[in-house]
Amino acid sequence: MSKPFSIAIHGGAGTILREQMSEQLKTEILTALELSVRAGYQVLQADGDALDAVVAAVKVMEDCPHFNAGKGSVLTHDEFVEMDASVMHGREMDAGAVAGVRHIQNPIELARDVMRCSDHVLMIGEGAERFAFEQGYAYTEQDYFFTERRYDQLQSMKEKGLFALSEAKYDSNEKHDSEAKYPDDKKYGTVGAVALDSHGNLAAATSTGGVTNKKYGRVGDSPIIGAGTIAENGNVAVSTTGMGEYFMRKMVAGDVAARMRYLKEDVHTACETIIQGELKEMGGEGGLIAVDTHGELHFAMNSSGMYRASIDVEGKLDVKIYADE
Repeated sequence: MSKPFSIAIHGGAGTILREQMSEQLKTEILTALELSVRAGYQVLQADGDALDAVVAAVKVMEDCPHFNAGKGSVLTHDEFVEMDASVMHGREMDAGAVAGVRHIQNPIELARDVMRCSDHVLMIGEGAERFAFEQGYAYTEQDYFFTERRYDQLQSMKEKGLFALSEAKYDSNEKHDSEAKYPDDKKYGTVGAVALDSHGNLAAATSTGGVTNKKYGRVGDSPIIGAGTIAENGNVAVSTTGMGEYFMRKMVAGDVAARMRYLKEDVHTACETIIQGELKEMGGEGGLIAVDTHGELHFAMNSSGMYRASIDVEGKLDVKIYADE
């Protein structure tokens, strides 16, 4: 008898404004989310591993300019793209992560190779890229990642001397070109996926371009195991999205897993308790996706929206944007 399998993805959580969302942009985002979740689901349908499923799903979003990861990454203060990513496989709690990489088209694949092809969990910057090139990765010029939208966001931040905890933190009393054009400029830009495969393996993957106008080699929660990503067979897999500094301090992904492991909370209770409780009280905005050992999926957010999609154990597809959907 075939065991259940399911997958969920997110493309970031935060303030997503209905009144500024054009039908064309909405269609493009929903289409990309569906392509992503289906890419991962195809791996699961073919009796593949949960880790390969979440990497396949995240890779689709890294290749889409609508998400702050890979191709659509935000720019640093020095007008570079610096990307972070992590993966975790629940069977032996193996993990791999990279931070501050600039010339790798799909950081999520590199994170998986750190897990599979090295003795390490986390590699950063030039060292991570040296490892990548030894593994046969192509050198990707920064021009590939450049988008006008991210350049406009950076200039707006620099003009005001702001350093973002989100993609763009505009003065609420003013209208700016990019805010007028994009309904999700106050969304925390991360993409991620969680999956349960037919062998009972849980896996999670998270990837991001970080925050606009970041300096000093800032790294958020996305490549930090236990903060942005966790997977533990027999328990849960989690990928988070939000204000990385808060998610690291609260160890959000690990906290969900711990509540389920020790308090025997179900996935819904554990996720909501953290996202709507202490994290929110600290001022941490964002959300997460999770899947438990039975394939039960949960999306939690304390923001107005989260780009998300899922295919459950019954094969039902769901694609949503706003919190009240």
